[in-house]
Amino acid sequence: MANFDYDLFVIGGGSGGVRAGRVAASLGKKVAIAEEYRYGGTCVIRGCVPKKLFVYASHFSESFEDAGGYGWTVDAPRFDWPTLIANKDREIARLEGLYRKGLDNAGATIIDSRAELVDAHTVEIKQTGERVTAERILIAVGGFANPHAALPGHELCITSNEAFHLETLPKSILIAGGGYIAVEFANIFHGLGVETTIIYRGKEILGRFDHDMRSGLHEAMEAKGIKVLCQDVFSSIERSDDGRLSAHTSSGKVLKADQVMLALGRDPNTKGLGLEAAGVETNHKGAIVVDDYSRTNVDNIFAVGDVTDRVQLTPVAIHEAMCFVETAFKNNPTKPDHDLIATAVFSQPEIGTVGLSEDEAARSHKELEIYRAQFRPMKHTLSGRQERMIMKIVVDAKDRKVLGVHILGPEAGEMAQIVAIALKAGATKDDFDRTMAVHPTASEELVTMYRPSYRVRDGERVDP
Repeated sequence: MANFDYDLFVIGGGSGGVRAGRVAASLGKKVAIAEEYRYGGTCVIRGCVPKKLFVYASHFSESFEDAGGYGWTVDAPRFDWPTLIANKDREIARLEGLYRKGLDNAGATIIDSRAELVDAHTVEIKQTGERVTAERILIAVGGFANPHAALPGHELCITSNEAFHLETLPKSILIAGGGYIAVEFANIFHGLGVETTIIYRGKEILGRFDHDMRSGLHEAMEAKGIKVLCQDVFSSIERSDDGRLSAHTSSGKVLKADQVMLALGRDPNTKGLGLEAAGVETNHKGAIVVDDYSRTNVDNIFAVGDVTDRVQLTPVAIHEAMCFVETAFKNNPTKPDHDLIATAVFSQPEIGTVGLSEDEAARSHKELEIYRAQFRPMKHTLSGRQERMIMKIVVDAKDRKVLGVHILGPEAGEMAQIVAIALKAGATKDDFDRTMAVHPTASEELVTMYRPSYRVRDGERVDP
């Protein structure tokens, strides 16, 4: 039996890699984990966490406006960008410290360096040149923001990475993309007082979401003053004489702004990782190909998280890491469960969703019952805000099983997390109907829509 320096070597200190390394070390395994930047990965350092803090900051402009309807007088509120950045950086540093502490307490060896594969069992620590061996290797290096290098002038633009570290808040910004990152940052910057335009090649933003969520959010964003340009793309970016950026579009428009942000997806971070030397297979996008147990084509090398390009969500990477530990170290082969994953878009208003959209369900089910409610949230009745909330339930007409729930409105993400438990348990619409409402809440609509708004039969809408 071969002697290895480590039982497990983890390349990548994000949420998935840290979870796998910490849990494996707590089982008594000899574990090393290497990270070239900061522990916490995309989510903690330059993704979900700082983004949510920015979302909170951007909410206050509307809260100050709404306060008047409830008798409050707010005198000329002022926003200070450097204060937000400094406080955000302090919180991120605290969280990174907790990640490191968890690894250290579990007994893992923490390596602050890039690590690359030399062969199936050997890793080189780039900072020192040292080579170490491991019985098993886990790759959890995540992804990176696509720089859209084919775009002339792309070097003048920022991605979400740089958006968290801007020295000054721009007065205006153009954002390319229609996914959740583009949409969230459009709402963030607008809420902080920035003139914001979003441009997207598709017919509607948020292509993979239910059409009612997409159109409802689009309408709400435009009502706030965010410009949404669909079916158009940037063709080039130039620096103008006045220091601002000029963005030329394929439709012939010239848009000017202080800043241009590219939110055009994320790619697997596999370049220069030594995958070829170890014989690890990748697909056309550079993502590591894995089986149902996160194992690569090389028997002792596994991969989890965004680098596999399965589902690019932090909780998914953590779940995959836990399944890896079960499989590799507990003699309990466990497949990650990627079915019915709840997700949220932290826009304004927010989207929370779980399960199939109406269009997805119509392609796989002969007849659907669609329950839909649109109303003004109670909070807005005194504030005067006209923003509407949408709740939608997609049901299989044959067995009444709930296939999807989609919510647009305040705290939609929180509601989606709770509803996801019901859908995971196989709840039917009858289960929803016999559940008592909590009044007065917005979420009570989910259990008080007793009659279908319409049906979908063989892909065609049928009104009652």
